[in-house]
Amino acid sequence: MAGVIRGLDDAALCDRVAQATVVYFTDWSHPTSGMARERSAGAFGYDVEDTVATGGTGFGILAQVVAAERGWRRRREILDRIERIVGFLETCDRFRGVFPHFLSGATGKVHAFMPGDVGGDLVETAFLMIGLLAAAAYFTDAPELGRRIEKLFNAVEWDAHLRGGTELMWHRHPTDPWPGNALPIRGWNEALPVFVLAAGAPVHAIPAAIYHQSWAQAPAFRNGRSYFGIELPLGPDWGGPLFLSQYPFLGIDPRGLRDAYADYGVQASAHALVNREHCLVNPHGWAGYGPDCWGLTASDDPSGYVAHSPTDDTGTITPTAALASFPFVPEESMSALRHFHDDLGDRLFGDAGFVDAFCPQQDWVAESRLAIDQGPIVVGLENHRSGLIWKLCMARPEIRTGLTRLGFSSPYLTPLA
Repeated sequence: MAGVIRGLDDAALCDRVAQATVVYFTDWSHPTSGMARERSAGAFGYDVEDTVATGGTGFGILAQVVAAERGWRRRREILDRIERIVGFLETCDRFRGVFPHFLSGATGKVHAFMPGDVGGDLVETAFLMIGLLAAAAYFTDAPELGRRIEKLFNAVEWDAHLRGGTELMWHRHPTDPWPGNALPIRGWNEALPVFVLAAGAPVHAIPAAIYHQSWAQAPAFRNGRSYFGIELPLGPDWGGPLFLSQYPFLGIDPRGLRDAYADYGVQASAHALVNREHCLVNPHGWAGYGPDCWGLTASDDPSGYVAHSPTDDTGTITPTAALASFPFVPEESMSALRHFHDDLGDRLFGDAGFVDAFCPQQDWVAESRLAIDQGPIVVGLENHRSGLIWKLCMARPEIRTGLTRLGFSSPYLTPLA
């Protein structure tokens, strides 16, 4: 059982937290499918035990690769688990090769993400594919697994989510492809990997022009304003929730990554620093905020589920916000990690790592842990320490081709002749 051990040095503390957090995916995953349960508690109208998350599973695969590499779990055990997940994905509900947001972990049937939403979710599918491609790159001694993963990837009809040939749609429904509330994927948000994978796919690829003419032309794409003296290249006012600049870079390395619109290493660090500085200024006077207690992103909240940000600040701190920022602001993240663990760990830390969120103002601590919040903690810590997941993903031809076609430059890419 995980518990607080105070006084660990930085490396040992990172080990302890990451090793505990990965338990969410190794021990708490669905026993039939191996997929990551969406959450551990606090259901919002669905079965916590049975509902598994597509994107959360992708994050969980990345975390389990870290567990294998660090020796926290036997390599064969992790390989077996990923093979079980792949077997499940080969038979579960898909829509033009695109996976839904939620599935039954027992039957593989789609669970509605919201009323009527029972089709393919392109963003969650991209997160899942990042995890699978990293696993294929890591388990080179299991070539058949790699072939099966490539088959799943090649079956994704990215181009089926094009509407009118001008915009890429988030969801596509089996009977009514574009209902009135359908959303295009535009503006700076977590969905950058969709365009990278969709442009780099060997089949069913989308034209690179969609990225430049739709995604990058949204009003909330370019920012360029300064907050607390920190210039933020992209995104909504004050940056939005931190997951907007964290999920894209679990697998894609932003260091030295540039295109016509931004330096993405600068974007990721600036977003984290603006978020932290807001918590230091603490305009609402919330209890607990400070230089070692910061981090606003989407998570559970005393009122339900909130996409916390400087413009929607309820006094709730989400540990993954600061901890998944380790690759971008390591000193600031370490200060938060030590406070969460050493000072608050008796209430926040246990089996499967930190709870999802806490609100000192209301003396509230979440009962839940969420796959999409636990996974980035493990991956963020590892990318900061070794760059393992970045190296695996950036070696994949699908990602390198997509970045090249979209006009990115990166230390990983050979300049075009």
